Amino acid sequence: MLNKIKKIDWMILIILVGLMFFSYFVIRSATENTILYHGFENKQLMYYIIGFVVAIMLVFIDYRIFLKSWWIIYIIGIASLILIFPFGAEINGAIGWFMIKGVSIQPAEVVKLFLIIGIAYLMGRRQGEQLRFRRDIIPIGIFSIIPFGLVMAQPDLGNAIIYFVIVVGMLWIGNVKHLHVLIGIGILAISIAGVLFLFNTFNEDIEKYLDDKGKEHWYQRINTFLNPDEASKDAKHQSENAIQAVGSGGLSGQGYLQGGMKNGGFIPYPYSDSIFAVIGEEFGFQGAAVLLLLYFLLIYRMIIASFNCKDRRASYIIIGISSMFVFQIFQNIGMMIGLMPITGITLPFISYGGTSLLINMFCIGLVLSIRSHQHVYELPD
Repeated sequence: MLNKIKKIDWMILIILVGLMFFSYFVIRSATENTILYHGFENKQLMYYIIGFVVAIMLVFIDYRIFLKSWWIIYIIGIASLILIFPFGAEINGAIGWFMIKGVSIQPAEVVKLFLIIGIAYLMGRRQGEQLRFRRDIIPIGIFSIIPFGLVMAQPDLGNAIIYFVIVVGMLWIGNVKHLHVLIGIGILAISIAGVLFLFNTFNEDIEKYLDDKGKEHWYQRINTFLNPDEASKDAKHQSENAIQAVGSGGLSGQGYLQGGMKNGGFIPYPYSDSIFAVIGEEFGFQGAAVLLLLYFLLIYRMIIASFNCKDRRASYIIIGISSMFVFQIFQNIGMMIGLMPITGITLPFISYGGTSLLINMFCIGLVLSIRSHQHVYELPD
């Protein structure tokens, strides 16, 4: 036990403490003296404390237990995504949450980790050899497309995109043939071009169809990003106000609790999806730079842990987790400054949300477990 404690990457935990304080004070600022105030910052602090306990406990649990149980974990994840349709609660047009005694649980967040563990196991069987298209890439694709489809059906575009990024990130590090990479890039480019062509060609028909299905917000988000000049003022409301808030912060910001864009609903969900706009407005470029530095150090420590892995499966797990974090950070900040379309992707470790924070802390605990168990190595089953 003492040996495992010595192997804990304390720098990662120190960085998380910094992110915890950042999250607490920004959530408080985003909700204080508004109709949104419900003590969210205290709930977030409680989730953080639970998360730290879980992360430390995982240090003493061999991560290989999860790899050996990957199939059971996967079935549980798929079952939860299926059961969400008859028993889930609808929030903001998506059926993606189980409500249990006032506590919301989002299975799509949990399945991200299940997906990473399963892909790591499947790729680990090759022990670093090039992945074969028919015997490796296709099974991984089938393994991944099932949860992807179920999450898209909720509909939850944000988490579905994260699933795709996880798969791509892990395959990239898993020694894919250059030919397969080129084919994948070609298919992706053709798909994106095709979607853009169809969207612009049948714009009105798509709008009417999604409106009839009650999914007009999907159309508005995509159309605002692709055709900002043609989008209505209401559709551009969140994006334009977020950009204005971030820009108004300047170099040093307007000061803590001094941001005004969050009041009166100028920025929807300032404590969750749009929390970076609050950071930019109140702390300016300097505050945003500090946050990005903390993220950089966290990802850097995780990549170092990946390089030091003797077990390739463990390295794949860390790469999958890192890919997930990097994309979420880029997407969330990007949509607040007009670089990416608006989605429901939260800012890791900062945005309010129990399920996402606890899963992120579990991921960190898994990284710490990998680091503390690399002195004992066994070949995969």
